[in-house]
Amino acid sequence: MTLLLLLVPVLVVATAVAIALFRRRGRLGLAVLLGVNGVIALAGVLLVVSAVHSPPVHAATVQHAAAAAATTSGSAWAALLGAAIAVAGSSIGAAIAVAYTGSAALAAMSERPEMFGRSMVVVGLAEGIAIYGLIIAIILIGTA
Repeated sequence: MTLLLLLVPVLVVATAVAIALFRRRGRLGLAVLLGVNGVIALAGVLLVVSAVHSPPVHAATVQHAAAAAATTSGSAWAALLGAAIAVAGSSIGAAIAVAYTGSAALAAMSERPEMFGRSMVVVGLAEGIAIYGLIIAIILIGTA
């Protein structure tokens, strides 16, 4: 699972590069995009093969692992749910704030271009709302 999480950013970057190449040079971009899709398909095939050839797990082992997980994560779900709500709420709030302040900043800069610095500070402060929610989520996950 950790390997998969580490590969996701790599695949996102490779796809973005492939799309950029596809817009500039059609054939090269298509080749890179097909290569990324081939790597994903190969990873899926390897995952299925490893699942098929793994030794069977006995029911007692699964029940013991489930019992151990239940005792270690007793009330951690509440902290994780709170972290998810903090991130979601702050991100939505920041998106709304940036939408309003960004449009107002662009309108002000169209009339007076020297307002760029002050306008970007206001938009940055609106974006800080999401960072506060992320900090709260990190604190909650640390206590879980």
